[in-house]
Amino acid sequence: PFPSPPHRGAPGFFLGGPSDPAPPPPAPRPPRFKCGLPRPCPPRHFAFRLLSGAANVVGPRICLEGRELMSSVKNNVGRGLNIALVNGGGGAERGGGLGGGEGPIGDLLRFLRPLHEGTLVLVASYDDPATKRLGGATFSGASAGRPKDLGFRDSWVFLGAKGVQDRSPFEQHVRNSRGSNKYEGWPEALELGVGRPDPQG
Repeated sequence: PFPSPPHRGAPGFFLGGPSDPAPPPPAPRPPRFKCGLPRPCPPRHFAFRLLSGAANVVGPRICLEGRELMSSVKNNVGRGLNIALVNGGGGAERGGGLGGGEGPIGDLLRFLRPLHEGTLVLVASYDDPATKRLGGATFSGASAGRPKDLGFRDSWVFLGAKGVQDRSPFEQHVRNSRGSNKYEGWPEALELGVGRPDPQG
């Protein structure tokens, strides 16, 4: 007759053989903070994260203080320039996917004109942000340096504020170049995410 199996509580054996060693515990996940940043912002700063679109496949993302303002998940992004305007107190915001290459240029100008002092301007491009019909003054009130230089399928992310005299340090731009493009026909996607000093703090 077969021997009886050991008592269920017997350590180290099952049906007469040694048990497998216990799997190691999973490594702890690194902590994530507002907007998925790897570290918290200093006091009197606010967190933001901007991601441009990847080619014409993955949409852009705009996040401020842990709030997802624009993304493919929210279904409020589109080809061209995706812009979120947030008042200086971090409260009400407006956003829109505005195509500099496709949509009427008047729509973009009307969207940007009611900029009040202290309004934050967050921009992430997707697919083709070409704004050849835009003058540099369109974003100059928000301290942007690159919009007049944007070309076909360039990538651009930017955060600025109305009333800031100096050019914003929160801006990245990469040109569409056949020799350096990461994707076929498009440059790499851009990501910008840090803590910005809070003008209200």
